Amino acid sequence: MNLSFWSIFAVLLIGISAFLFFGRDLYKPLIQGSRKSETVNSVKEAIGKNAMARLKPHLTRANLEELPTKLLLLGFKKERKLEVYFKRGEKYQLLRSYPFTAFSGKMGPKLREGDKQIPEGIYKIEFLNPNSSYHLSMKVSYPNEFDKEMARKDGRTQLGGDIFIHGKKVTIGCIPIGDEAIEELFLLAENALNQGIKVIISPHDFRFEPVFPEIESVDWEEKLYENIRLELYSI
Repeated sequence: MNLSFWSIFAVLLIGISAFLFFGRDLYKPLIQGSRKSETVNSVKEAIGKNAMARLKPHLTRANLEELPTKLLLLGFKKERKLEVYFKRGEKYQLLRSYPFTAFSGKMGPKLREGDKQIPEGIYKIEFLNPNSSYHLSMKVSYPNEFDKEMARKDGRTQLGGDIFIHGKKVTIGCIPIGDEAIEELFLLAENALNQGIKVIISPHDFRFEPVFPEIESVDWEEKLYENIRLELYSI
């Protein structure tokens, strides 16, 4: 009995130690986030100078003298990158590309809470979060009307939510791009939010790879991907 007790104790101790060491990216942001009390303006003031300095070469290359007021964000799961476009006249032009710093799930849309899937579809940025547990973040409007319609068709409930683009290097269904990148994107988004910021999340870039993935868990992926393809082709 004593041997069994000490064996269980040793296993628990090893497990706790491993979590404290390897799980720092999970629990540290939660602790730090609970201490925050910022506003969008206070964050903008704190990060603005350095973030603007990092953005300046990209703005210059795009012949922009100031931050653009119309943005489009494209997230590609296979390529694991987030592309930032601005609108000049009737055309969109690439401004900046950020690699994902972590990834969860697989190809295919988000179907339910807790499935760790990054959504796929056409969304918008709902608001900026200056008190994120993951440095800074911005809310993606999942589930959209298409997601809800397909859920009703399938008889699914509990679709989940709280999908963000954020900093740090960990995710369970969101898009993380690291702290410096989210500071830059936060600054850009704050300047463009009043005009509306569309977000397109795709399994891969259909402009260069037009074949749609087959998703075994649903029978409506072709409709979803055709909607995304048409949006990408219109850029």
